Amino acid sequence: MTFEYGKLTYLEIQAMIEEGYMAVLPTGCTEQQGPHTSVDFDTWLASELSISAAERAYEKYGARYLVVPTLPFGPTPEHRNYGYGYIDNPQDLYEGLIYSVLKSLAEQGFKKIVIFRGCGGHHLDKAAERFNSDFKGLSVAYIPHYPFYDVWCKYGAPELPGGHADSFTTSLGLFKRKEAVRNDKIFNPHNAEPDWDDPNLDFSKYSKTGVIGDSTQATEELGERLWDGAVDAVADIFKDIAFT
Repeated sequence: MTFEYGKLTYLEIQAMIEEGYMAVLPTGCTEQQGPHTSVDFDTWLASELSISAAERAYEKYGARYLVVPTLPFGPTPEHRNYGYGYIDNPQDLYEGLIYSVLKSLAEQGFKKIVIFRGCGGHHLDKAAERFNSDFKGLSVAYIPHYPFYDVWCKYGAPELPGGHADSFTTSLGLFKRKEAVRNDKIFNPHNAEPDWDDPNLDFSKYSKTGVIGDSTQATEELGERLWDGAVDAVADIFKDIAFT
């Protein structure tokens, strides 16, 4: 049994929608993740976490979701000044794309759609609000909160500085896909704290390496605990939305 929309035929998708399956739309991005992690990390995380959480939500709660292929590109202006490794879509283009995907899913009969963002800088409230207004009574899009900080506080070390390509994400990488982490490039840049509310946020003003926080405390063992905790947290979110 698969929970991946992209691995099904259109007739199989039809049957699962008729059985009451909902949709998960993971949104990733392509941007620098420090000198030690590949630029597809956020896309990989959104995809793998959504699939694993959909499996767990079904096993634990009977919540039924299909996970749509992850969008790999979004707005990443805060990473442009590192010069390489980014695909930066304008915000209006991105919102239009998200709306079109939601519209396509609603037209197929999905009653609930969860937008699971792999990148915290992606602001999709306007696209979701427009969709929910246009498809009122037919389909609803949800944008859940990020559970990652709570997971880090429970299983990691909340006293460590973090923010981007830090010990949280690096640990997940070490546990789930070691080949994407360059261990010899992991070090603490001792960056300044960014102004996260700055509409013109530029990471290069705060960190020479692109890392925000400290990635040196990452371990595979920590990554295993964080991964299991994150899958549980997202599965709980899926459950809550399914039975709302």
